[in-house]
Amino acid sequence: MDKKNALRVGALAAGTTLMMLLMSSPALAVARDDGDDPGPGLSVVATLGLYVVLPIALFAIIAGLVMVLDKSKIRVTKPGSARAKAKA
Repeated sequence: MDKKNALRVGALAAGTTLMMLLMSSPALAVARDDGDDPGPGLSVVATLGLYVVLPIALFAIIAGLVMVLDKSKIRVTKPGSARAKAKA
């Protein structure tokens, strides 16, 4: 029964992917629309910088700020707490 369900899910995923690929044909991108004014293309370095380096840098900055500005203290168990008794 599991193989049958896996086959059904795989066929559904493959069919959906195929239909999406067929419906979004890149050949339609050749026709220019009214008012279309494309700018200059990006170089490989600019593309990698914009879509790879910039998100990683933003993630690192945000993560660093969260770690630096974290106000929580290191939690120390008090001698009378249940956790301290469990460790003993």
